[in-house]
Amino acid sequence: MKKKTFGMAVAATAALLSLTACVGLLQRHPVGNRAVPEPRRAVEIQRYLGRWYEIARYEQGFQRDCEEVTADYSLRQGGGITVVNRCRRPDGRMTEARGRARIADQASNAKLRVSFFGPFFGDYWVLDHADDYRWAIVGEGSGRYLWILAREPTPGDAEVASLIERTRAMGYDTSMLRRTRQR
Repeated sequence: MKKKTFGMAVAATAALLSLTACVGLLQRHPVGNRAVPEPRRAVEIQRYLGRWYEIARYEQGFQRDCEEVTADYSLRQGGGITVVNRCRRPDGRMTEARGRARIADQASNAKLRVSFFGPFFGDYWVLDHADDYRWAIVGEGSGRYLWILAREPTPGDAEVASLIERTRAMGYDTSMLRRTRQR
């Protein structure tokens, strides 16, 4: 009888894990670009470091309803990059997520792997950036994630329109972009 109970417990656990995985897949953001391009140019990591303000994004569960979003990048002692993301929630409180990044493509420095949760890393591709690093367009290979970043919190309307058009030219569905309010 103990073997049967154990077997049923294993089967129930497997079913629960499968159901959880399916629910997680259903909640993923839709694909906004089925043919994500390779990054357009190399990244000078020293110039990419510092504060970035989010101008627009594909809304994700972990960022739902966030405003005043910033991302700060700095070198880690011993190698890699420290990532600190902040956002203001609808109730007014600021939240912060600390992570780490490592360069995945040493030839261009444009592809990184970022982790906010222990050993789990996700792709982070700097798809394009200004020569002077005043803006950057970031995504990854699945086409589900997209961020438009700038060095200033509120670039002019013409620059924002130009960046949105740039993402459209890369194949992204810009109707899925959510503009971020900045102070």
